Amino acid sequence: MKITITGRQTEVPKDFLELVERKLAKYDKFFRDDATAHVTLKKRRNFEILELTISSSGLMFRAEEENSTFQNALDEALSSIERQIRKNKTKLGRRIRESAFQKEEANKVETITVEEEAPIETDAPVRIKEFTMKPMSIEEAILEMNMLGHQFFVFEHDQTGLTSVVYQRKDGGYGLIKPK
Repeated sequence: MKITITGRQTEVPKDFLELVERKLAKYDKFFRDDATAHVTLKKRRNFEILELTISSSGLMFRAEEENSTFQNALDEALSSIERQIRKNKTKLGRRIRESAFQKEEANKVETITVEEEAPIETDAPVRIKEFTMKPMSIEEAILEMNMLGHQFFVFEHDQTGLTSVVYQRKDGGYGLIKPK
């Protein structure tokens, strides 16, 4: 698993790099060789925030935890990711690693330190995310949305080839927005 650690307005301690590498190595059994993990560290007031995103074979698992230390936040995030995997185990079936006990080669760790930009005073978006869309069914899109913990998910419908959006309704159901 390739690991990228980003510090936003904070330095990433060397011992924390080793801790992340060691703890994420335990999750190699769930994922194929193409898995990547992105860890983002932020400080806000008296709290330390850790965002963890693991992607493998087109699947994304995401957790964001706020705690007094990055180590505690990492433990909570890994527990959350493991819960997501267990909850969706039957739906994920063939996408996660079939042979969960094979040994992997050494992990690769890359560290990036990023300074936050000053607040933008225009009406431009504050945060821009880019991702590749792959064709998927509505059920797969709902699964991805739930695993990411988002309220909506943009995807390319596998039957129509059009960009669509699934979203979670206030009544607990799901909705679909599709172009005419």
